[in-house]
Amino acid sequence: MKSFLATILGLGSLTLAAVPGFDISHYQSSVDFAAAYSSGARFVIIKATEGTTYKDGSFSSHYAGATNAGLIRGGYHFAHPGSSSGAAQANYFIANGGGWSKDGITLPGMLDLEGDCEGLSTSAIVSWIKDFSDTYHSKTGRYPLLYTNPSWWSSCTGGSSAFVNTNPLVLARYSSSAGTPPGGWPYYTIWQFNDAYQYGGDSDTFNGDLAGLKKLASG
Repeated sequence: MKSFLATILGLGSLTLAAVPGFDISHYQSSVDFAAAYSSGARFVIIKATEGTTYKDGSFSSHYAGATNAGLIRGGYHFAHPGSSSGAAQANYFIANGGGWSKDGITLPGMLDLEGDCEGLSTSAIVSWIKDFSDTYHSKTGRYPLLYTNPSWWSSCTGGSSAFVNTNPLVLARYSSSAGTPPGGWPYYTIWQFNDAYQYGGDSDTFNGDLAGLKKLASG
């Protein structure tokens, strides 16, 4: 996985190229996917699940809209480490839209890590993420993207570098620059840089060119 990450982001890590994208959930009831594509966006990450009981009611329609517009798309899962195991939540995510297929237009699923630490120690959080990640990998052949911000990663994992060589980083930082990635990642794969997007959702950018984005999707 380390060599794969280096391959797909070797140019992107030098900030030679970038591909616009966005992420959405049921909070965005109206998304203009066609306009987003026309404006240059080439990917979207869509909320699918949360914990082991919640399915985003807009996931199916959002996923179909993204597909019809020609966007590379994938699902994301909002983590609740304090409620059930990482394996249980990974399986729930996969069963409800978060899986991956080698069709060239599906991103590996994303694990959304934010909020509080739900009463768990840093070592317990790291173990939980590993449980989720390893389960997802065993079922799909891909490691999930990890979405987080520097503050959460520092507080809840103690700044762990356990996932640097396996899981691409989706960095949440609303600023004019991405800054230093947390957890020892040498660079981000995707940067969520604004909590607004003209056509619905949050603004993202892929750290590389379109060929790199397609490589991330195709494996």
